[in-house]
Formats: sequence, C-alpha cells, structure tokens
Amino acid sequence: MLDGKVLAYPTEGVWGLGCLPNRPDAVRRLLNIKQRDPDKGLILIAARCEDMEPYIQPLAEEQQAKLESPGEPVTWLVPAAEGASTLLRGTHATQAVRITRHSLCRALCLGVGALVSTSANPEGTPPARTSEEVREMFGSTIDGIVEGPLGGASGSSEIRDLLTGRVIRPAQTA
Repeated sequence: MLDGKVLAYPTEGVWGLGCLPNRPDAVRRLLNIKQRDPDKGLILIAARCEDMEPYIQPLAEEQQAKLESPGEPVTWLVPAAEGASTLLRGTHATQAVRITRHSLCRALCLGVGALVSTSANPEGTPPARTSEEVREMFGSTIDGIVEGPLGGASGSSEIRDLLTGRVIRPAQTA
C-alpha cells in the first residue's frame, strides 16, 4: 500500500506526512517535499511498541509503559538502535517515537508497522489543519491524502526525553 509512497493523513492534532521508515527513497523524498533539514530527524509513529523495535534500543517495562500511556499525545526521544538510520534520527543519538491513539493512524500502522510521521507543512510554516490546506501546500508532490478527522489535540505533540522526562518541546497550538 505505502511502498515508496508519501501520504498525508490526519493525526492527533495536525495533518501529517508519512512514509515507510524502511524505504530510504521515500524518506528522502518526504524530506525534500517538506524542505526539511535531514539533520533534524523525523518522528516515527506506531500502534504498538514492538513495531518500534528495529529503530530504538530495548526498553525497560516502565519505559514501555510511558510510551503506551493514554492521555495527551507525547512524542518520546528514545535511545536509537545500534546502526539506526540517520535519515530517521538525524544527527541525534535518539529516535523520536509516538504510540498513536488516533484511530486512523493506528489503522495505518497496524497495516504496515511503524510509519514516519512529520507535520504536513513546508519547513517554517504552520502545519496543515485540513486536507484542503494539504492540497494547497503540496498538490501533486505527494502520492495521496487519507481523509479523516483530526484527533482532539489542539496542535503538535509535546516532545519529551524518555530517560529524563525533560520536556524538549511543549505541546504546540496550531
């Protein structure tokens, strides 16, 4: 379904752009479409922690519980797996991951495992909040749009360090 493609879809609080993380060609294309510096790294989403195993170091039970905890969406910075792709983690020793609670994102992930998920916006502009905004921003440069509603969050997810709990970026209102 997603093999080599870049799709837009609604997430918890903003529209996202995604592709399969094990397809470097698609990841490079996504970075190019978004005009994102590859050194910054990308977020991976999944429906289950085990789908993150190729990309992150093994987790203790309490760490896994944090990743899977319900509530407001949180993206966690987790120590990257040995040899993890710099296309995904950028210049960081961590990989940004989120276990998604958004029903459409969960369904996508249950079909493919982990998914690259970055906000649908060219670098430096506000993220799209509707499919119409996605079409205006990206037109035919993406392969498709998965229609559906945003989740209940008011914007982009909070980012925290899993090992320290430190907030790296507070939740952002779109």
